[in-house]
Amino acid sequence: MNDLNARIESMHRRDVTVAWAFIIGLWIAMFFVAIATWGLAPNGAARILLLIGGVIVLTFNTAAIMAMLSHYREDRDFIYGLDIKFLDEARAAKRG
Repeated sequence: MNDLNARIESMHRRDVTVAWAFIIGLWIAMFFVAIATWGLAPNGAARILLLIGGVIVLTFNTAAIMAMLSHYREDRDFIYGLDIKFLDEARAAKRG
């Protein structure tokens, strides 16, 4: 059982790391897109509107990923337990 818990913890930690990397990457990408397209907006009002839209997209995407991580934390034994079970079965079937 300790091995299973260690594997679950490892998979969960990896997923959390990837999710945070995605959030950081998304914020950086949106920042660079805002800088790169700043001069393309026809006026100040359009720039403000685009900034507000970008902030809304970032806020909702970040909140969705945080909710996903919370759900994974709550049900991680079930979620990752199933993954590990099927991975082990697939590995055993592949061997022979």
